[in-house]
Amino acid sequence: MKLMFGSDIHGAAECCREMLSAFEREGADKLILLGDILYHGPRNDLPEDYAPKEVIALLNAKKNALLCVRGNCEAEVDQMVLEFPVMADYMALWLDGHMAMCTHGHLYDIENIPNISKGDIIISGHTHLLRAEEKDGIYYINPGSVSIPKGGNPRSYAVYESEKFTLKEMDGRWINEIKI
Repeated sequence: MKLMFGSDIHGAAECCREMLSAFEREGADKLILLGDILYHGPRNDLPEDYAPKEVIALLNAKKNALLCVRGNCEAEVDQMVLEFPVMADYMALWLDGHMAMCTHGHLYDIENIPNISKGDIIISGHTHLLRAEEKDGIYYINPGSVSIPKGGNPRSYAVYESEKFTLKEMDGRWINEIKI
């Protein structure tokens, strides 16, 4: 199974379109969104292409391909307009014998590790900073941000296939990878 991970759209319609184009280009089976879908939040500048109603329509059209977790910017009203679940704090996946905990990152991340075992994976967004690393036997993946990258990073996403996470720019160019 091939999975794509995106995070922190923050209501940016053109960025959402690019992410969905990357999803199609990658041929992934599912797109896992790691929160902060519609609202930009009080700490972020308004994205240049801020149009949450367009993002709603774009994502609702792909609802059967999406799995999502709640970000710190999600609210009950977001769930009222999105036709797929977005309010779970985390989601557990089994990837080739490894447990992967998908979460936004404001509750759990590599610095606040949940109850997982060596060899398991934490996949989160929130910081808008790319990461693919192993620390004390735990793998940590952050796909960066689809719309508002920080730390000089490009807008990005991650792909999982055959025991490997690959971080990519929105146009598909390779950034980094880690084998689990």
